[in-house]
Amino acid sequence: MTLQSKLNQVLKNYQDLGDQLMKGVDDTKEYLRLSREYSDLKELAESISSLKETQAELVELEALINDPDSDQDIKDMAQGDIENLKLLIPKLEKEIQTLLLPKDKDDDRNAIMEIRAGTGGDEAALFAADLLRMYQRYAEKQRWKFEIMDMSDTGIGGIKEVSATISGKGVFSKLKYESGVHRVQRVPATESSGRIHTSAATVAVLPEVEDIDVQLEEKDLRIDVFRSSGPGGQSVNTTDSAVRITHIPTGIVVSQQDEKSQHKNKAKALKILRARIYDAERQRQELERSKDRKSQVGTGDRSERIRTYNYPQGRITDHRINLTLYRLDQVLEGEIDELVDALTSNAQAASLAEIN
Repeated sequence: MTLQSKLNQVLKNYQDLGDQLMKGVDDTKEYLRLSREYSDLKELAESISSLKETQAELVELEALINDPDSDQDIKDMAQGDIENLKLLIPKLEKEIQTLLLPKDKDDDRNAIMEIRAGTGGDEAALFAADLLRMYQRYAEKQRWKFEIMDMSDTGIGGIKEVSATISGKGVFSKLKYESGVHRVQRVPATESSGRIHTSAATVAVLPEVEDIDVQLEEKDLRIDVFRSSGPGGQSVNTTDSAVRITHIPTGIVVSQQDEKSQHKNKAKALKILRARIYDAERQRQELERSKDRKSQVGTGDRSERIRTYNYPQGRITDHRINLTLYRLDQVLEGEIDELVDALTSNAQAASLAEIN
């Protein structure tokens, strides 16, 4: 099917769906399905219509200019309009190409974010805390809800590991490229000689899934309960409320101890477990798809070093797209839109290259 045929088919489908909805649909589920399809096509259909109208207008104006009987003043006015239309058409074509790209079915999902201190001891834990604050501030700017589910801190302002749910519009679509190893280069507060240390933290962003997306069998789970512990291993709870769930087929283990209720900890642990199982399958499929790609924005591999935060130079570098910004302070305050947009654009360009 040619591109033009595909665009015509989109317009026909959009018109047909509109006609069906106008006539009315008795079955509620069918009505919701048609409404969703109609809504999904709306932006693309409107862009295609704009392109067709613009192309038709260009043809009319060019015919007017080539007409020997046309008034010269009108021709001059038409020439200006032609130049504007010639600039508009490529923009509309690019917009349509982007809208035609296969959509990530998980883009509209909420997300579960996990941050863990890596190599670097206390300094890595302090950096993990900095990353947590950065994402919290970004979520505030996006008007998302950021809720910490479980956190293990060092007692001196650092974080060993933390998991949080982030809810709102387009959360996963904006945060999915944050998964990977984040490296920091700076002089620790405890370093008297002024020597720069390098440490790291790992970020994992998982799409939040429902029970129906990942069905867990009781026989596949080993559930252990134990007493919650705080910094240094001291007990912070007198009852066995903490929960550790092992998914036997995959070996994935999730522990949860933030709540005083064993029931609540189990519910949270199951939520994270489902997300990790779903994400593992998602990564496997992505790896299969990416085997033949020449360019890609990471595979979601948690061991991939994706970004360096250099404090002495006020520099942040994303290694996947070779983007360097000299505004580290603003980025740490949650102003990461430039990074998010660049990563998204790069992924779209790679997808377009595959199609073309």
